[in-house]
Amino acid sequence: MARLFATTGATVVVHGGHSQSRIDTAVAEIGGDTTGVLANLATIEGCEQLLADVAKWGPVDVWINSAGADVLTGEAAQLSFAAKLQQVWEVDVRGTMLLSRGIGTAMRARGSGVIINIGWDQAKIGMAGDSGEMFAATKGAVMAFTKSLAKSLAPSVRVNAIAPGWIRTSWGDDASDYWNARAKGEALVGRWGAVDDIAQLALFLASPAASFINGQVICANGGFAGHCDPTFEGSSSDG
Repeated sequence: MARLFATTGATVVVHGGHSQSRIDTAVAEIGGDTTGVLANLATIEGCEQLLADVAKWGPVDVWINSAGADVLTGEAAQLSFAAKLQQVWEVDVRGTMLLSRGIGTAMRARGSGVIINIGWDQAKIGMAGDSGEMFAATKGAVMAFTKSLAKSLAPSVRVNAIAPGWIRTSWGDDASDYWNARAKGEALVGRWGAVDDIAQLALFLASPAASFINGQVICANGGFAGHCDPTFEGSSSDG
């Protein structure tokens, strides 16, 4: 998303959690007018620090909450369910809420702005297993929060969420035959999603072309080949 926004001429501030060297590498790869900042979004102080650091570059037009705690790979994969849940809750849910409320207040005072959150398409229907339970609860919270925040900040600030399906990130690159088959089989288009599929949707939602889209959770999953619960879907009465 940062790379795509940079190609449009946007000034981009990209966030990293812990490694300055990885931030420096990302900034170099993204190019354009890009800056990196470090902040630990698992803490309230880290969220406040990020908002303060970003404010140094002036008013924010578009804010995307795409940070998430990785509990599926590396050492975190060996943690207990409770410890994983704590990490995901702190970063994905509390971090998204605190950052959105902070930047949203500034946007509303200025009279314009766009906030985009990241949910999960299967939070709407559920998935069995530890990961399914954890991410359905946490990403479901983000999606519900998105709808409420849109009402709080209307009409000057738009707030929407993208709910990705199976996207081939680094985890997908190493996925087993089972998960490869499942990811492709659960999409009507018969393939994994690409990271650019999400980036292009984010760019559209941030643009004037989406000026009448607010308070929505938009699935980007190639069309889910199964049951769909309309719980988080928008309608003419609340959209």
